[in-house]
Amino acid sequence: MAKTSSASGKAARPSYRCSECGWTTPKWLGRCPECQAWGTVEEYGAQKIRTVAAGPVTTPALPIPRIDVEAARFHTSGVDELDRVLGGGIVPGAVILLAGEPGVGKSTLLLDVASAFATPGAPTLYVTGEESASQVRLRAGRIGAMNENLYLAAETDLSALLGHVDAVKPALLVVDSIQTIASPEIDGAPGGVSQVREVAGGLIRVAKERGIATIIVGHVTKDGSIAGPRLLEHLVDVVLSFEGDRHARLRLVRAIKNRYGAADEVGCFELHDEGIKGLPDPSGLFLTQRQTPVAGTCVTVTLEGKRPLVAEVQALVAPSQIPTPRRATSGLDSARMSMVLAVLERRGGVRLEKTEIYTATVGGVRLTEPAADLAAALALAGAAADHPLPAKLVAIGEVGLAGEVRRVTGVQRRLAEAHRLGFTHALVPPDPGKVPDGMRVTEVADISEALRAFSLVSHR
Repeated sequence: MAKTSSASGKAARPSYRCSECGWTTPKWLGRCPECQAWGTVEEYGAQKIRTVAAGPVTTPALPIPRIDVEAARFHTSGVDELDRVLGGGIVPGAVILLAGEPGVGKSTLLLDVASAFATPGAPTLYVTGEESASQVRLRAGRIGAMNENLYLAAETDLSALLGHVDAVKPALLVVDSIQTIASPEIDGAPGGVSQVREVAGGLIRVAKERGIATIIVGHVTKDGSIAGPRLLEHLVDVVLSFEGDRHARLRLVRAIKNRYGAADEVGCFELHDEGIKGLPDPSGLFLTQRQTPVAGTCVTVTLEGKRPLVAEVQALVAPSQIPTPRRATSGLDSARMSMVLAVLERRGGVRLEKTEIYTATVGGVRLTEPAADLAAALALAGAAADHPLPAKLVAIGEVGLAGEVRRVTGVQRRLAEAHRLGFTHALVPPDPGKVPDGMRVTEVADISEALRAFSLVSHR
C-alpha cells in the first residue's frame, strides 16, 4: 500500500510551462531555455498520465483527391498589394495576424480593406478596442472607406465581440487589436499572456467553425517582435509585418508566415493625408532625382520577395580629428557595412581609418540582403576619392571577406528592372546570364577590379 501511495504522489507532482513558447519542464527555472525569456516559466498543474478513449468523428476521413477545395478559394481583399502578399487574396476561415509599430498605419490599411471587402451578401465587422466608434467613423470618412455593408463596433470584451459576430454574421472580421480584448473567464489584464492566448483561441475557433476570415491587429515590443506569447504566431494561418519609417511615405507589408502562399512576398504602400494606397511600381521612391552625378552615390537592385526594387545607396566620408572616428548607418545593416569597410581597406586599398563615415539609403527603404554590398563599396570608395560614378550605373553583387564579388540570386530579373527604368550600365559578378538588349554589363571578379573600372583605388 505504501508503494502505491508513493507512486500516486509522484504522478501528481506539478510541472511548469513557459507562457511565451509553451515549453514544459518538471522544475521551475528563471529563464526559459527554449525562447530565452526571463520570468515566464509558471506552474500550470500536475503531470498525470491519462488515456483518451476513441470518440465519434466530426467528419469521416476521405482520400485526399476527393476533398472539396472550393471552400478554401481565395477571395480578393480589394487591395491588390495585400492580395500579392497573401498569395492571391483572403481565404474563408483564415486567421491573419498583422503586427506593426504604433502610428505606422495598420488601422488605416485594415479600414480600407474592410470597406473594399464588404458586399451585400458578405458584410464586414470591424471591432475596435483602442478607439471609439466615432473616431473610427471620422477616419473612414477621411479615407473614403464608407460602405453600408461595413459594420463597426467598439468592444473590449470577448463575449460581447462574439455576440456581434452572431448578430452580423460577417464574412470578414477585423479585430483592432487583440491586446485590448479580454475574456471574462480568465484572470489578468487585457494584453497579458493568458488573456491574449484565450482571446486568440476563441477567435480562431469561431473563424474555423463558421468560415469567417479574421484579421487580428497585434502590437510589437520595443525590439520589433510581436507582443504576447509566441504561441500566437503558431496558431494563426498568416503573420504579416507592417513596416515603415514614420518620417517617410513608404510602407511595406511583409509575409513572415503564410499557409496559403509564399512567405517571401512584400507589398508596397504609400501613406498620405487621404489614407493609404498601393504602389505597384515603387522603385522611383528610392532614387534621388538630380541633374549631375554626385560623389558617394551608387544604385543597386534589391529583391523584396520576388519583386525587384531599384534603390540608391549614399555615403559620406569626412576627415576626423578624434581617435575613434564615427561610423553611422541608416537603412543598411551596420555589421554588414563594417565588413565592407574592412574589405575596402584591406583588399581594395581605400584609406578610411582616419575618416568619419556615414551611409544611408533613399526613401526609407531598408537594404539587408548581401546583393547591396558592391553598391555600398563603390559609394564609399567614390566618396573617399571625391569621384562620382556614372549616372546610369547599377552595381549588384555580394562582397566576401577575401574581396571576391559573389553571385546573387535573380540577377537577370534585377537587370531587367534596371533596364526598364533607364539604366544602361551594370557592374555584376561573373556569368550573369542573359543581359537585356541595349545594356552594357561589366563583369568583375573582385573588389579591386570593380574599383579599377572607375579609377577609385587609393594607393597606400
